[in-house]
Amino acid sequence: MDIEIKNIPDDILKIQKKLATFEIGSRNYNKYKKILAKHIKRYNMNQRLKSNIKTIETIKEISGY
Repeated sequence: MDIEIKNIPDDILKIQKKLATFEIGSRNYNKYKKILAKHIKRYNMNQRLKSNIKTIETIKEISGY
């Protein structure tokens, strides 16, 4: 089995760096916080989908379908 190293996508890192430059509670801080939450949610959903697909493929291999 291959061990896959999970990296944080570049878009999430860029948003985090930009977010760190704003003052907490400012308008831009709140805006970028929402954008970051959307990107993280999408990334996590993609990871879950890939995991589910791998599980299904493994079960098919084991059962011989």
